[in-house]
Amino acid sequence: MIGSEYFGPRWTIGIGGLDVQTGNLGTIVTHALGSCIGVTVYDPVAHVGGMLHAQMPIAAKSPDLAKSDPGRFVDLGMQLLFQEAIAAGAEKRRLRIAVAGAANMSGNPNPMFDIGQQNLTALRKVLWKLGALIAAEDTGGSTPRTMYLDLASGTTTVQSGTVRRSL
Repeated sequence: MIGSEYFGPRWTIGIGGLDVQTGNLGTIVTHALGSCIGVTVYDPVAHVGGMLHAQMPIAAKSPDLAKSDPGRFVDLGMQLLFQEAIAAGAEKRRLRIAVAGAANMSGNPNPMFDIGQQNLTALRKVLWKLGALIAAEDTGGSTPRTMYLDLASGTTTVQSGTVRRSL
């Protein structure tokens, strides 16, 4: 999946990006998850996988941007990710959810300025409402991450610097 291990098509999403793919070949990737949060969903039976790269916790704070770019927000983006995965053939009860990012990039310990933690809290609330749980996560800290979803295996891999880890 990374480097010489990678085969097949590659879809890259940016901030506010959301992508759902079917089949068992290729990788979805997003880079520079600092305070942003990356979420992957994967249904191993239907071979449906998706990824979201959300920047802000809730859309209500910026309604105009939410209309034009709903994937930038954890609350709207997660609902869209689930809708698209289910429309592609996934079943909610089989979705494996992995999360990365939510770092405190400002270094300020005040929770009011920790957008990463706010994003993670918003995600947990949305997933609770959707009746879904996080299976694996690599969140917090102060370093950015790159997140990969291998559609052949459903494995989510996170890379920070030279360190790679499967979730």
